[in-house]
Amino acid sequence: MIVITAPTGNIGSRLLAGLLDSAPAAGERLRVIVRDPARLPDEVRERAEVITGSHGDADVVDRAFEGADAVFWLVPPDASLTPQDAYSTFTRPALKALAAHRVGHVVGVSALGRGTPVADRAGLVTASLAMDDLIADSGVAYRALACPSFFENLLEEAASIREGVFTDVVAPDRRAPLVAVADIAAVAAGLLLKRSWSGVDSVPILGPQDLSPNDLARIMTEQLGRPVRYERRPFDELYTTLLGYGLNDAFAQGVVDMKRAKDDGLDAGVSRTRATATPTTFERWCAETLKPAVLS
Repeated sequence: MIVITAPTGNIGSRLLAGLLDSAPAAGERLRVIVRDPARLPDEVRERAEVITGSHGDADVVDRAFEGADAVFWLVPPDASLTPQDAYSTFTRPALKALAAHRVGHVVGVSALGRGTPVADRAGLVTASLAMDDLIADSGVAYRALACPSFFENLLEEAASIREGVFTDVVAPDRRAPLVAVADIAAVAAGLLLKRSWSGVDSVPILGPQDLSPNDLARIMTEQLGRPVRYERRPFDELYTTLLGYGLNDAFAQGVVDMKRAKDDGLDAGVSRTRATATPTTFERWCAETLKPAVLS
């Protein structure tokens, strides 16, 4: 039995779609935890067991983890909380349920940065790494998917890109190993289905090449057939904007600290190898995902 948390999110939905056929073929049953089952595709409700509720709730995870062999763990963003509450505090009820039901394997979504000089002042990433430590200390076999920023973050700026500009706070030439969420889901699926691994480890997931905002602008210009430029925003402007959206002030500061750490090289601590590199290029992602969103 494999339990999937956050099954309607960017990563969880792709992971679940990939497991619907491959899991039964491998003799695995699927169970999902979801707040609103109506958001699940009909096929999922027909082929997977559904537990309704939040996976931050002790009673919910206690029911969901009964009889489970493996869990895909992803903490959903909750901007009404502090980073500590959003990650570690949210996770603590699951740790008790993992132990109570002797779940053997957990695959969790985390972040790059462990071991870098800025890891202890990286806001949301620091909180995510602290969550990894809690799970690692629980006694389960654990693989933390150490992810950089996602290509999909650009979809939030589709309207602005349509007008020819996208923004961020990092330096225009700061390169980072951005990744497609479909590739993260594929790595997670492989680990969940083939559980020959043991102990605790981090699994870096890097895009096929490091890209800067200027690189992204150039590739978007080529793929969209219209000029796109990058515009850098000040960090304090980002903080004020986030507060205007209603974010908890500590969470907003956590986002800013994460962005500042990325600008200081947070994602640059892992070398790209055959084991860490993913296949989806930014060019391909632009053509298949961003272009339809921008030109629709």
